[in-house]
Amino acid sequence: MKRRCGFRFSPIDAAVLLVATVVAIWMHQHEYELWWVVPMAVGHFFLFCNVFLVWRRWELIWAGTFVANVLLHMAQGNLSWWPLMGWQLPATLLVILLQIRSPWYHGIYARQLNPRLQEYLDSDL
Repeated sequence: MKRRCGFRFSPIDAAVLLVATVVAIWMHQHEYELWWVVPMAVGHFFLFCNVFLVWRRWELIWAGTFVANVLLHMAQGNLSWWPLMGWQLPATLLVILLQIRSPWYHGIYARQLNPRLQEYLDSDL
């Protein structure tokens, strides 16, 4: 199968984003304190899988920091999304930066950002 680069979007992606939005709105309207976990997790999944095409190990590291961050904030009794996002945003930016700087980067703007893109696309790793 020939490798491709750039932004990806499919009807399934649209459906998942739509369902996640409806679920998050429903949870928020019913005053679930952790309503924001749905858009944050699904939004990052979309960002990592469709926009920047982040490698699985970076996704898992991000997910681990997110879970630890949520648990830490829950233990402190702070269930607001804003403080957690303040701590999680650097992890998100680090994952994206590490992916963009790798010779395997093939996400959005890969042709401009990765001088070794063609080498990656031609390989069969």
